[in-house]
Amino acid sequence: MATKDPTSSAAGSNPVFGFGQERMEAAVALQKDLLEAYVKASQAWLARVKSELDLWSELAAKLTAARSVPEALDAYTKSVSQQMVMTAEDGQRLFNDCQQITEKLTKSVSNGRPAAST
Repeated sequence: MATKDPTSSAAGSNPVFGFGQERMEAAVALQKDLLEAYVKASQAWLARVKSELDLWSELAAKLTAARSVPEALDAYTKSVSQQMVMTAEDGQRLFNDCQQITEKLTKSVSNGRPAAST
């Protein structure tokens, strides 16, 4: 009586991990999608750091050039206001980045099927 090896490649699975070829390809595709999302998010955050540095460098230049206290306060107030707008945008960007990654993971777990409605 012959026994069948459950990890044989003839059964369409990888002997190392026990995954079928289709599942391995799906895992690789998910890894690729996630990596692309991370790279895109990283580039956006690096651009954001640069804009923050530019903002405060401009403030330093304006404060150095200011000839009066009211002029310096005006420059500071405008910079802080701009920084607050940037912070709000950061929150939205972070939310969007997390949402995209969560959607990719959810789609992977559900094997591309739509979620069951309640």
